[in-house]
Order: sequence, then C-alpha cells, then structure tokens
Amino acid sequence: MNRLEGNIPQNLFHPNLEVFFIHFNKFGGQVPLISNATKLINFEIGNNHFTGKVPDFPSLPHLRSIGLNRNNLGHQKNGDLNFMSSVVNCTNLELFGIEDNNFGGTLPECMCNFSTKLSYVTMGRNQIKGRIPTRIENLVNLQLLGIETNQLVGPIPGSIGKLQKLFGLNFHNNKLSGAIPSSLGNLTSLGELILKSNNLQGRIPSSLGKCKYLVALTLSQNNLTGPIPKEVISLSSLSRFLDLSRNYFTGSIPNEVGKLSNLGYLDISENRLSGKIPNTLGSCESMEYLNLQGNLLQENIPQSFYFLKGIQEIDLSRNNLSGEIPKYLEGEVPTQGVFTNTSAFSAVGNTRLCGGRPQLNLPKCPSSLNKKAKLSTKHKLIVSVVCGLVAIILLALFSVLLSRARKRNAKSTLGSPFGISFLEVSYGDLLKATDGFSSANLIGAGSFGSVYKGILNQEKTLDVAVKVLNLQTSRALKSFIAECKVLKNIKHRNLLKLLTACSSIDFQGNDFKALVYEFMVNASLDEWLHPRQGLNSEEERHLNLIQRINIAIDVANALDYLHRHCHEPIVHSDLKPSNILLDGDMTARVGDFGLARFLMDPSHLFSSHQSSSIGIRGSIGYIAPEYVMGGEISRDGDVYSYGILLLEMFTGKRPTDEMFKDDFNLHNFVKMSLPEKLAHVVDSSLLIGTDQVEEGAATTSDVGDREIDHIEEISINNFQNVPNCRLILNTNLGKCLHSVLKIGISCSKLTSTERMNMGDVVKELLHVKTAYMAAQTENRGDQ
Repeated sequence: MNRLEGNIPQNLFHPNLEVFFIHFNKFGGQVPLISNATKLINFEIGNNHFTGKVPDFPSLPHLRSIGLNRNNLGHQKNGDLNFMSSVVNCTNLELFGIEDNNFGGTLPECMCNFSTKLSYVTMGRNQIKGRIPTRIENLVNLQLLGIETNQLVGPIPGSIGKLQKLFGLNFHNNKLSGAIPSSLGNLTSLGELILKSNNLQGRIPSSLGKCKYLVALTLSQNNLTGPIPKEVISLSSLSRFLDLSRNYFTGSIPNEVGKLSNLGYLDISENRLSGKIPNTLGSCESMEYLNLQGNLLQENIPQSFYFLKGIQEIDLSRNNLSGEIPKYLEGEVPTQGVFTNTSAFSAVGNTRLCGGRPQLNLPKCPSSLNKKAKLSTKHKLIVSVVCGLVAIILLALFSVLLSRARKRNAKSTLGSPFGISFLEVSYGDLLKATDGFSSANLIGAGSFGSVYKGILNQEKTLDVAVKVLNLQTSRALKSFIAECKVLKNIKHRNLLKLLTACSSIDFQGNDFKALVYEFMVNASLDEWLHPRQGLNSEEERHLNLIQRINIAIDVANALDYLHRHCHEPIVHSDLKPSNILLDGDMTARVGDFGLARFLMDPSHLFSSHQSSSIGIRGSIGYIAPEYVMGGEISRDGDVYSYGILLLEMFTGKRPTDEMFKDDFNLHNFVKMSLPEKLAHVVDSSLLIGTDQVEEGAATTSDVGDREIDHIEEISINNFQNVPNCRLILNTNLGKCLHSVLKIGISCSKLTSTERMNMGDVVKELLHVKTAYMAAQTENRGDQ
C-alpha cells in the first residue's frame, strides 16, 4: 500500500522467504518467477500493473495463498490459464484469487484437483469461457466461490450441492443455462447466492427454503418461470436483499412474504405476477426498498403499508391497481418530470392531495404540510400507481422532500476515494449543525476524536451524530479511512448507518475530517449498563431481561453478518458497550469501525495470517488473549470480545473492575460461580422486580400495582442465605440467566479454537429467548 513501481528483481526469492506481500502498489512487467522460495506461505501481488502470462508455480508444499487479483494479466485468449495446472502441486493451498484481470480461455478441469484445503476461489471479471466442472465437488472445504462476470455456459452442476461448507456462491453475469439445481438446498451454511444475469430456466427449487442462513439472494434477469415458492419467500434469515426481478414468474405473491421481517431490499418487478398485494407485507418492518412495478397486480394498495416504518422507496408502477392512495401516503403533487403534463396522469378521487400544476385544481398545500408529515410518519415514499388495462388512472405521488433531495443529489454528490457517493457536506455545515462544536453538544470522546450531536439542515432536517477526527493523533487518519472502506461495503439493520463523510479544511486552513451518522436517541449500551452517578430517579436507566437478550441477539446478528455474510469477511476488532448504540425502539446498532479489517481486503488480500504487530487491537478488558501475544486478527477475536460483553451485560460488572487482577477476570468470576452461585454474579436489578421474581412465575408486570404479599422481594442479600441458591436456579429466570452466561463463557474461552461462532450464538440465544417466553406464557396460563 505504497507507490512503489518498476519490475520485481528475481533474486528476492530467498530459500527462507515465507511471506511476499506487495499488493496495492504500482509494480509492473511480468509476474516474477518463484524459484528457490520453497518455504513460501503467502504470495500476493494484487492491485498492481502486472501484465502478460503467469509463469508456472513450482512445488510449494507450504503455500496457502495466491493473490493475483486486480492486475492486467492475460491476453483474453486460450492458454492464459495454463499456469493453473501447476497450482495442483501446492497441496496446502487455501486461497486462490485471480479476479479483475484479462484472463481468457476455458475454465480448466484441473482446478478440481486443487488442494482439498482450498476455502476461497475468486475468478470474477475476466473473459473465462467454458463450463463449470462437475468434479468441483472435490473441493470439500470450499467456502467462497466467485466466477462472476465471465462467459461461462452450460448448466450449474448439481454436484455443487455437496460443498457443505459453502457460504458464498456468485455466478452472476455469465451465460449459464438450464435449471437451478435443487441440490443447492443442501448448502445449509449458504449465506449469499448470486445468480442474476444468466439464461437460467425453469422454476425456483423450493429446496432453497432449507438454506436457513441465507441473507442475500438474487436470481434477477433470467428466464425463470412458475410461481414464487413460499418456502423461499418466507426465509426469515434474508436481511440484505431478495431480488427476483426481470423473470417470468406467475401467480400471486405468497402471503408468507410477511415473514421477511429482517429484509431491507425486495425487488419482484418486471414479472407476470397477479392478484392482490398481500397485506402481510406490512410485517416487513426493516424494509427500506420495495419494487413491485411491471406486473399484473390488482385492487388496492394495502393499508398495512402504514407499518413499513423503515421504508424509503416504494414503486408500484405499471400494474392494474385501482382505488385511492391510502391517506397516510398522500401529500403534495410535484410539478416536475411526468407531472408537467397534466393529461398524462390523474389525481381523481384522492381528496388529500394538494399542490401540483394549476390545471389540476387541487388545493394549495398548507405551509405546515412538510412539518406535519415529518411528525406523523417516518415514511419517505415514491409511489407510482398505474391502472393499465382500462387506463383509468395513471397516478404517481412523490414526497416533495424526497423529490427535491433526489434532484439535489444528482447535482451535488461527490466521489469519495473509498467508492462512496455522499451528499456534499462542508465544514461550515457541520459547524452550524453542532453550534460550533459546542461542549453542550458533546456526547462522547474516544482515542481518535470527539462525537457531537447536531441538527443538519439539508433536504430535510436530520438529527445526526458527528464524529470529528483528532488528526493530531497518529492513527486517526487510518481510522477514518478504515471506517469509510468498511461502511461502504456493508448494510444491516444492526449496524450503525453512515450518512455522509466530510474531508475538507476548517476556517483556519487546517485539515478537517468527520463522519456523520444517524443519531441514536437512546445513546450507548454502556450508559444503560453503567449509569452515571448523580442522576435523579427519573433519569436512571435500567434494562430488563428481555431487553438485554434482544440487544445481545442484535449484536450477535451484526457480527454474524460481518463474519460470514459480507462479500469480504470483516473483523470489527473493538467491540464494547460504548460502541453499541440503541435507537428509539431499543434496537442495537454496532458502530465505530475505525479498527475494523477485511479478512480479504486489498491491504492483505487472501492472507491467512493477519498479524497484529502494529499494536494491540481493541480496548482493555475486551481484547482477545491471542492479540496480546501478537497473534493473528481473526473472527475469533471478535467472538472473545462478544463473550466478555455478554457477561458484562448480565452481571453488570465491567471487565476492568478493580476486583479483577492477575489471572482472575470476568470470565473466571462467572465460570467459578455457576451454577450454584448464580445469584451472586448476575446483575441485582434483574432479581428485584424488573423481571421474573417467581415462586410460581409472577412478575411485576403480571401483578401491576397490586400488593404482593406472597412474593418476597429478592435481592443478592436474600440469596446469600439460601442453600446453593436453588430458588433462583429452579425458576424460569434462573434457567434463562444460566443459559445466557454459559454462552458468554463459551465465547470468551482462552483458546480461540474452543469458542463458538457467531452463527451458533444467534441460534442459541434465540432458543433461550423462545424457551423463556414460552415458559412465561405457560405459567401465566396456569395462574
């Protein structure tokens, strides 16, 4: 990651050389010959200007990664991939990346003879032809297979269904044909399936419904037919996107679509779907983008759309819809675009519309309309409804704020060096938004900068959190760059959303860099777990049991997404309560990616070793033991931090508490106390009326303000007099707390290989929550 250029001298490859990383420079010429480096482990020359033919690799028994990506290798003709036959001799190879080059020729069958340890294969964006080899099933440890944007033909081999560890499969933008094999349903670890822009035919196999960890699925721009299987459209794991657009699907949209409660993006446009829009769509609370245009949908817009609280855009155009636009969607008719021609659309029957061209004879919009709209709904919508067959109504409605915003965005976005397009925000805008970075608006400070609350007046008024980088700190700039690089690649309901970034100069001519986020009204988890001293009773904050479990699940979902379901796995590296923010609904959002790293990013692409020698990564108390010893950056490090966080959430004790010294830490404190001394370690607020205080299963919410004469108020002191604390252990509350703490202990084990993965953590916590809620319901029924 420098600006080094020129050719690579051949005498660099010493017999003792193990690691060769020169990616992200300007080296050119031929790929150097690896002659004597028989101990080589990593060979990564990506993101340079190498050209021509790739020489054969010698027998390298220790080689684990080959990264040739993002160069100008190959000549787009046969023979470009001949070097792959020599890679067969690298019997410990785990990572092979050649994407973004000029490789042509046929995909060689010899890749099926690569090391059985091979985990990642990325060959996208070349000119590779031929068929996907059926013997690809030999690569039994394959986790990511990407051969997108090439010229592959023929069917997808059913043998891929035997790759049980596969979590990412990307064949988009090829010329593949035939049916989607039903064997893909056997890939129960699959997180992302991208097959768009091919010539696939037939129906979507209902067996895909068995892929319970799928977060992203796109089959758009194919020739698929038949109904949409309810097994697929009800996959509650889908959170990033479901794109089935531009096919030939028929029938109605299944009511099971309402189970997509975590999905952010749904596109079923340009098909032949008919019938009513299901009311169940209103259950998709996380939906931000919904596109149903270009179908044969009929009747009214469901009133349940009112409950789509996160929606940003809805497109219902070119259907056969009729009736009125629901009142909660109505407002000002724009005067631009299609709305300049009053004969091209009709507003008849929509009595709550206002504004528009004078010829419409609509009432003038009151000046308070925009303000009222902001207060009454979070919806920001583009609704275009067309009654096609009888041409009764061609009606479209835009929110005036969004129409102006989009117009301005088209003119005033700026290209970021990190590949993000942001609405331009100046130093002056942020200065004004934060009242001159007033100390009264200071809501937090960290090692790399300070965070201020602000009110940003752009296309609309936004409450924001502005993180101003302290550029005098040596690593602040790297933190800024890292956070931008990470946040441009990820999107999840449990990750803090970056609204924009500012890289400018202040009024004194000094460099100025800031990140602007959504403002989280309920602040950080740290402030709820450890309230500041001196707060009055009305300001005191307490989290009940279910709130803590929900937050734990939210954070686990976020980490599972980062670790397993991003295109490039990401390690957060600084998980702690102050980096977990809570929105108005107490949904947790993981933030602060200043120390995050891609496990496969350009700065260390395809590296199986990620040294932390640059300094211990993370915050004291949450740092994985292997990092302290100079170990590798890994998902396991995040799991350790999560385990400590989980223990802190349910014990109320910081890992840096003065009671923890030498080898006695929060992990050991909890582990030594379970199960008999459970009540000695859990947060006392969980035992005194905020949740279950059962003999029987009564809760304060059950009895309201009635006098409780048969339940003694529980405290830590009470339990110290109870033999073995069996009272709490035999309650639903005790069983729940015991289970959660065991998960925390498992995640924070000293040895990284013994820790749980975040996917299993999510499953276990959901099981604990479900069991607890079911037991509560049953007990209330008995009473």
